[in-house]
Amino acid sequence: MELDERKFMILRAIVDDYIMTAMPVGSRTLSRKSEIGLSSATIRNEMSDLEELGYLDQPHTSAGRVPSAKAFRLYVDQLMRVASLGKQEREYIRASLTRRSNMLDDVLQSAVQILSEVTGYAAAATGPMAAKLTFEHVQLVPITSTTALVVLVTNAAVFKDTIIHVPQGVTPEMLSHISARLSQRLKGRPIHELSDAALEISEDIASHRELGHELIQAIATAQERSHNKDIVFGGRANLLNQPEYSADIDRVRSLITALEPRGALATMLPGKANLEFSISIGPELGSQELQDVSLVTVSYHMGDQKVGTMGIIGPMRMDYARVAAVLMQMRSTLNDMFNQN
Repeated sequence: MELDERKFMILRAIVDDYIMTAMPVGSRTLSRKSEIGLSSATIRNEMSDLEELGYLDQPHTSAGRVPSAKAFRLYVDQLMRVASLGKQEREYIRASLTRRSNMLDDVLQSAVQILSEVTGYAAAATGPMAAKLTFEHVQLVPITSTTALVVLVTNAAVFKDTIIHVPQGVTPEMLSHISARLSQRLKGRPIHELSDAALEISEDIASHRELGHELIQAIATAQERSHNKDIVFGGRANLLNQPEYSADIDRVRSLITALEPRGALATMLPGKANLEFSISIGPELGSQELQDVSLVTVSYHMGDQKVGTMGIIGPMRMDYARVAAVLMQMRSTLNDMFNQN
């Protein structure tokens, strides 16, 4: 038995309806849809065939049908209508992210919060690997006569949370000159090699040993922070609002465990970094805790390199077309932020 045009039409209608309502779909409901144009009896026969083929499940004897993981895979691959975000929503995502801090950790945290807010699902992101980060320049910004802010700029982030002591006699002009000299030394240097640059830095500002020592410490701190590969999560509580989980405590507990920083999702999301776009549905995730959820991911770039991954986690009946559109917009925004010079 094969899927003909009529079965495709009915299956698409069932999936669309289930995504919106989270309720089993009956033949009578479908027969009322003007675009179907079939009797309830005819639809019931087609639904029986779809169930036999593994595309539909019947939770209760007298209830309607719900799509299976197989149906959602077919829907995503062949039946899903491409969605596009409206101008207002695109501008909201871009404005919400770009007005936040330009420190990498804060940008990613903001990104997942915005993703979860806009979609109503959970979100996660991985940061760039340290091996992909290179220094662009260093700036010493005077705060008082005895303190300065160290701003370390990489090709992906700005680290500006270190304040150092400025020895007596070091003027703002001297700080600017030192900044220029160090920037010339560090330009293009991979961040994971900066420890090797410490001696060069000491030699470059040998006349200001105390200042040089504090600068080396500040750079070491930035290097350490760049190695933090923990996944950033947002909106996990959103899943509790989904009908699938609202009445099943054990199901919720299992899912929340999988979304912990060291849970099942944390082990699989980095593996999506080499994929521009992916949709993994239920059992495809290979985890018992995640067997009834889906994960949609996109990668983001620095130049022409893929360096990080963002994902949306929701029930298998998530609105895939909208989720994909939101992720694409967020990726575009992140790429613009990380690649502007």
